[in-house]
Amino acid sequence: MVRSTPLRDDRTCADEMTSLKVSVAGIRMSNPTMLASGMMGETGGSLAMVAEHGAGAVVTKSIGSAPRDGYRNPTIYECDSYFVNAMGLPGPGIEEFGQEMREAIKGKAPVIGSVFASSPKEFADLATMMVEYGASGVELNLSCPHAKGYGMEMGIDPEMVSKIVKEVKDAVSVPVLSKLTPNTHRLVEVAKAVEAAGGDGLVAINTIKAMAISVEFRRPVLSNKYGGLSGPAVKPVGLRCVYDLYENVSIPIIGVGGVTDWRDALEYMMAGAVAVQVGSAIATRGLGVFEEIARGIETYLEETECHDVMDLVGVAHDR
Repeated sequence: MVRSTPLRDDRTCADEMTSLKVSVAGIRMSNPTMLASGMMGETGGSLAMVAEHGAGAVVTKSIGSAPRDGYRNPTIYECDSYFVNAMGLPGPGIEEFGQEMREAIKGKAPVIGSVFASSPKEFADLATMMVEYGASGVELNLSCPHAKGYGMEMGIDPEMVSKIVKEVKDAVSVPVLSKLTPNTHRLVEVAKAVEAAGGDGLVAINTIKAMAISVEFRRPVLSNKYGGLSGPAVKPVGLRCVYDLYENVSIPIIGVGGVTDWRDALEYMMAGAVAVQVGSAIATRGLGVFEEIARGIETYLEETECHDVMDLVGVAHDR
């Protein structure tokens, strides 16, 4: 049940504004929305712009040790209720990205550095550099479904995940978040491995392994054949994953996958997420989506006489 406090008069209502502020593993945010990695996280300017438009925190694109071209076009397929993409983790490499981070941290929201690597030590080295650049936290990409040797290939092994998290935690003092894949029957095992290794939080979920086929050309649309499914179509899967994780771990969970409005955000929070990440909705609704979600949540809290959004976390569970 939502805990509520009756509003006594107009003065009290003004003094006790509903609180959208959240702390995610120690990262303080003005509201529970975050920019998801992979969308407008390429440059410092774009990250600062997203913060300017109301995101409570921003996550960079996933950055590796060296420059990477990614896959050749076509890399994305768009449909009414979903996207399928296989970018191939393109990026400038961690050294060049330092310049972008210097711009990003000038924005109005905490910056979380997303990194991908092929070994625990490489993850730790990248995380260390992100912190040196000013990142308020680090997100470990353990879940990309289409980059060989990275992401999901490592993130479905609880033992490997444990080694990665431990190495990164030994290297940095900021919160370490692990982004998990839904493409495994061992999701809860992996999450428990993150928690046991000292991880500060979970991000669930990354995209679902998928593909699209061109009837006209009679072949897969994407150059990589396989890609990651995102957008509204994945929300039921994301909700189920967050719900399961909340039942099995105690560290904070950030929900991601198909969040397009305030109702989607509250569904994730009621399932157990302390915050939500927004990605594909930017392409369909624009940067105003962050403010729209925050205002929608605030209105809901006022209408239900609930003064703290954290009171809604996990209320869909019988515990």
